[in-house]
Amino acid sequence: MKRPWPGMHPVKRLGWITLISLLVLVMGVMWDNWGDLVLPTQPMAKETTQTPQASTAQIEQGRYLALAGNCMACHTTRGGTPFAGGRRIDTPFGGVYSSNLTPDPVTGLGRWTAQDFWQAMHRGRSIDGRLLAPAFPYNHTSVISRSDSDAVFAWLNTQAPVVQAQLAHTLVWPVGTQPALAVWRSLFFEPRPFQADSSQTAEWNRGAYLVQGLGHCAACHSPRNALGASGPVSDLSGGLMPVVNWYAPDLTRDAETGLASTPVSEIVRLLRTGGSATAQTSGPMGEVVQHSLQHLNTADLRAMAVYLKSRAQTTDRPASASASPKPNRISLQVATQGTKVYERQCLQCHGEQGEGMQTASGEVAYPALAGNRAVLLKDPTNLVQLVLHGGYGPATEGHPRPFGMPPAVLELDDRDIAAVLTHLRNRWGNQASEVTPLQVNRIRAAQGS
Repeated sequence: MKRPWPGMHPVKRLGWITLISLLVLVMGVMWDNWGDLVLPTQPMAKETTQTPQASTAQIEQGRYLALAGNCMACHTTRGGTPFAGGRRIDTPFGGVYSSNLTPDPVTGLGRWTAQDFWQAMHRGRSIDGRLLAPAFPYNHTSVISRSDSDAVFAWLNTQAPVVQAQLAHTLVWPVGTQPALAVWRSLFFEPRPFQADSSQTAEWNRGAYLVQGLGHCAACHSPRNALGASGPVSDLSGGLMPVVNWYAPDLTRDAETGLASTPVSEIVRLLRTGGSATAQTSGPMGEVVQHSLQHLNTADLRAMAVYLKSRAQTTDRPASASASPKPNRISLQVATQGTKVYERQCLQCHGEQGEGMQTASGEVAYPALAGNRAVLLKDPTNLVQLVLHGGYGPATEGHPRPFGMPPAVLELDDRDIAAVLTHLRNRWGNQASEVTPLQVNRIRAAQGS
């Protein structure tokens, strides 16, 4: 057999093979991220090169969709002008500052066309071809239709222009550089316009479209890998949210959310008001309800509820339903300390038997702790957060004055919090793992408390 590249030293031959492979890889990454600019896969329609006059109906649709996407939450600084950008979004790799979405011609979208905006939504790419940091969830915005993208853009153009230049991101090198972003996108991003499931109803498909697209639910309810990439837009398997340090429960498991066993009407109520007969929202989900979900119409909330309920599993019970779990062995010291803290801090609102408290009208004032899914979660992060920083539901039109729980960050030490959480996770029929002072300390330290 004739040897390839005869006469060439093996080391040199290996060097050439490596160089050629790297060149092919670089060209592949470049084509993957910018190839459509060189050779568009579809001819650009004439009307997409300029922005036509928007109708009143289209503008109203855009306003509604911007609420559904909770766009203002990221693109508005605290106390700042709505949609003027500049808000810092912390990531495990540093800070990303949101962009100005007002129609200012220099620092905002004033020079953009509907096509430019569609490229940002569908491909995560700015008007100048620059790749955007994935703190902007373009894997989810790539799901939405062109007409919905155009509607959002039309509405943004009705806002007052604000001069606010883009702040430089503070990501660690090389994260945030265009080559690094290009490689990341080739590994984890592919535009996926929504495809309806013909085997499902129109209502189910509408819910899937909202959850996977503008709702970007998997941005929180999907685990992230070491490079910060979440699962597919349909992955709702739950995970710890980086930086903010809250656990987003697995929406496909009834044991964690109760979605499969909750009536659709109650899921709608939870999404609209932040509370239902069996659950209450707080933390990041409370903010989503307050700033976004409460403003959606009943048909869309019901569609989301139908879709989420269909995704929840009801088969995650123990292998032997008759076999009762073995009780956890809690030390006498922890049990005694937990009981004392509970009686001093919690009993007045949550009751001697963890039964909670209702208002005269039958609304949940303070949730029951006995059998509470949030109490029984394997990961106790949310419970620690609630005790440290307080539990406050969103103020919504349907529930304008929610009851709350004061923070104990300055009153209880790590041992107190661990003991009281262990107490309520193992009383009144509850069976869950012990919470340790080390777990509490790590969560406290992560929040700078």
